[in-house]
Amino acid sequence: MTTIDSHQHLWDPGAVEYPWLGPQHSPIDGVMAFDELRPQLRAAGVDATVLVQSADNDADTDAIVAYVPLDDPERAASRLAELRRDSRIVGVRNLIHDIPDPDWLLGPAVDRGLGVLEDADVSFDLVAVLPRHLENLATISERHPRLRIALDHLAKPPIGGDAGTWWSLIETAAQNPLVSAKVSGLYSSTGAMGDWTLDGIRPFFDRALDVFGPERLMYGGDWPISVLAGGYGRVWDALSALFDELPARDRDRIRGGTATEFYRLDPERLQLATAAMAAG
Repeated sequence: MTTIDSHQHLWDPGAVEYPWLGPQHSPIDGVMAFDELRPQLRAAGVDATVLVQSADNDADTDAIVAYVPLDDPERAASRLAELRRDSRIVGVRNLIHDIPDPDWLLGPAVDRGLGVLEDADVSFDLVAVLPRHLENLATISERHPRLRIALDHLAKPPIGGDAGTWWSLIETAAQNPLVSAKVSGLYSSTGAMGDWTLDGIRPFFDRALDVFGPERLMYGGDWPISVLAGGYGRVWDALSALFDELPARDRDRIRGGTATEFYRLDPERLQLATAAMAAG
């Protein structure tokens, strides 16, 4: 089974504007390139990655999960057509967690933009960080019953805090069989980002496993954000310890099978990526 990291980023603030990125994010507020990540992937035994956009602008769309302006459906359609000339483009994401209106996805223009993705059979990565974001997922599912959705970072469970609301909303989210979730970005929600422990994230992983099943969960390393949470190796070691407790078939699904199926990754490209990783 090919091991796939379903969620990683690259950026260069000198070439692209990242409004959310600043000195408060040091040491990752500079160029974060794949050459820095590659040895960490090799050490973890990861064969390939899904590169996810990091800014809502056209300059940052050289990614597998790219950006199109969902609030401008006509432009979204034309831009998506341009991007899909490259077969590596398999999904779309907008940084909705940086938008003040938690109901932004429900607006009429954005709703039509999501319809563009649905009609093109292109998946949508949902960055749900507020309970309201998860609540709105049910409405989106009703409006767009053919839209495949990846729930980034298990919708940011309140690790270290009160899990009650998330506990119930994640079950509702999982009722849509076209929604999958990424076991990624599971950092402390109280205090410092790195104040998470294996025992602290375990209940949230177990809950996700219970409601989604392994066939709709996928591993994500969330580099370089994970640098602020102890580093790629620390995140990989903790999540791998959870995965290793599962039967081999379930473990393989989370480590690569689900990402391959959800994103419909090209087998030939996966082979090339695996060969390149092995070659260093």
